[in-house]
Amino acid sequence: MPRLMSDRRPAAFRHPGFINIRPTGQRWDRATYLEYWATAFDPQVIVYWDVRDELITIIGNVALVRATNKHTRRRDGKEVTGMTTYTDTYLFEDGAWKCIQAQLTSVAPEHQPADDTIISVYIEGKRQERLS
Repeated sequence: MPRLMSDRRPAAFRHPGFINIRPTGQRWDRATYLEYWATAFDPQVIVYWDVRDELITIIGNVALVRATNKHTRRRDGKEVTGMTTYTDTYLFEDGAWKCIQAQLTSVAPEHQPADDTIISVYIEGKRQERLS
């Protein structure tokens, strides 16, 4: 089963041909993305992060991992909250799932998934225990 992008796993699960398509439409190759990823999740900047509305579909040796992330970022002393939905495309190759493409899209407020779809929460970089 493919690992979620939000699990912050190392580069080993990224396919050599990996491409990231940003919410602006900008495309990043694997090296650019991994450089960004190394410092993108500063817990003093991203003070809240959740994963919600997950849907995983496997068709043969291809898997689509879809979910939405709500995030609160601290910038210039202010906190800004937003949501991004993503589709990661994985290829099962040589006995392992490798992410070949990750595409991110900003989510307008009227399309944001409800809190009851949350599957994991991180506060200041620490995964929170789920309440029953």
